[in-house]
Amino acid sequence: MSSIGTYIKLAVATLCAGLMPAAFSQGRIAAPQDNQPTDRARILLSRPLAKMDGEHLKVFLVEVKYGPGEASSPHSHPCAVVGYVAEGVLRSQVQGEPEKIYKTGESFYEAPKGVHLLSANASSTEPAKLMAYLICDHDTPLSVTFPEKPNAKESSK
Repeated sequence: MSSIGTYIKLAVATLCAGLMPAAFSQGRIAAPQDNQPTDRARILLSRPLAKMDGEHLKVFLVEVKYGPGEASSPHSHPCAVVGYVAEGVLRSQVQGEPEKIYKTGESFYEAPKGVHLLSANASSTEPAKLMAYLICDHDTPLSVTFPEKPNAKESSK
């Protein structure tokens, strides 16, 4: 087997190992017992990854906390992102896609270099927490801030 294949398998195994504690903590996957069926696991998200240089794969797990009503500035992630909402409700929008709402226990995927126009706590009274798994194939900042889009009226002046 090629070394690239080995690195890719290692990255996928690392990602899966990181997702399991979150799934167990949310009660999504129960540990099998002698008298219980073993079909308790379910796939929450499955997406093909962008072509990557398998020589430099690295996985990051980032916890992102939003207080009530908080939001991030528009930004991009140079690496692929798998998000898991550990607590609360998040509003999200990637450029070119409709706004989406993600609740506790839900997952999503963001392709590398997509512009994240909206990432916010949907609640004005409760906190929210996101676990972001970033799969990178090169050294890079994990997030790059983008300037906010100018108002249509201002850009026509």
